[in-house]
Amino acid sequence: MKKITLIIFLLAASFMLFAQEKPDWVDARSRESKYPSEHYFTGFVYRIVEKSVAEETQRATTDAQTELTKKIRAQVTAKTQNRIEAESKNGKYSEAESFSNQAKIESSAEIVGMKFVSHYSAKENMVYAFAYVNKYELIGYYKSNLSININQIESYVKTAQDLENQKEKAKARLQLENAKPLFPKVRYAQDMLTAIDPNASADDLQQTKTESLYNKLTQMQARLAQGVYILVESSEDLFGERVDIATDIIKGELSLNGCSFTGVEEHADFVLTIKITTRMVGAAGSMITCAADAKVELFDMYKQKNVYEDRISNTGSSKSQEKAGRFAINNVAPLIVEKLLRWVKN
Repeated sequence: MKKITLIIFLLAASFMLFAQEKPDWVDARSRESKYPSEHYFTGFVYRIVEKSVAEETQRATTDAQTELTKKIRAQVTAKTQNRIEAESKNGKYSEAESFSNQAKIESSAEIVGMKFVSHYSAKENMVYAFAYVNKYELIGYYKSNLSININQIESYVKTAQDLENQKEKAKARLQLENAKPLFPKVRYAQDMLTAIDPNASADDLQQTKTESLYNKLTQMQARLAQGVYILVESSEDLFGERVDIATDIIKGELSLNGCSFTGVEEHADFVLTIKITTRMVGAAGSMITCAADAKVELFDMYKQKNVYEDRISNTGSSKSQEKAGRFAINNVAPLIVEKLLRWVKN
């Protein structure tokens, strides 16, 4: 009786060892039966162990994941290329190529929901690795991802519209800039769904809504780019007298180049700070020479930083210190305008 029990135990142990050596996914027929191609993307790799088992297992696992990813990428790339060609012919989506580039970046990332297993066969000195992902899980993920990004874009555009109505252009532009990077993610999700789900409809892909939001965003950007609003904060000291000599000249020249002025910071695209002081340089006979020293800063409300800072000086001469100082301020103003136009001209 004990011998029979021992034999049964050994047979069971042998069967378990055999099962461990040959998981069902190692066999091609079993693998296709359990993970059919209509329901799964898969990657299968085997390697002879030349160094350590751990190293070969890692390599095989990585190769299996890469094989799976390539299958998905190939389908997505084909669908993306077809869409770009169609959109180029129809004149839609001028940024189609950038969307394609983003798709390449996204598809190189780890596939959501991908699982993998590995097995080492001591008898064969072989490592097997298998990666798989359920297509329906991917469809569910990218449908959710698509909706999340479209809703986020919609929120940014709505906020931008409200800010535009309140004449807060810089803040409106920032909202639109926040929305733009989401469009490639939307396009990639749509391409993934098209590649994975042959039954995906235009409604599933939310194509009409995407196109409407994109057109709305580009139209708003065009409107917001028309005219630059500047808030000027100036201080001109003519030997103790408060004047606006340079400020008036600068405003006049900038207005001729499409700039407008506002007294409300929230409405401004730029805040221009000008501080000018005067000093006597010297005298020659009846002529006095004075200098005007200007410190200029241009703050970009959209970028939230100074984009231009400088110290500019010029001189002026006259028979009186006051007139020489005025001439100096007059002379420094055009130099300031020349530098500013590089940043604020439409």
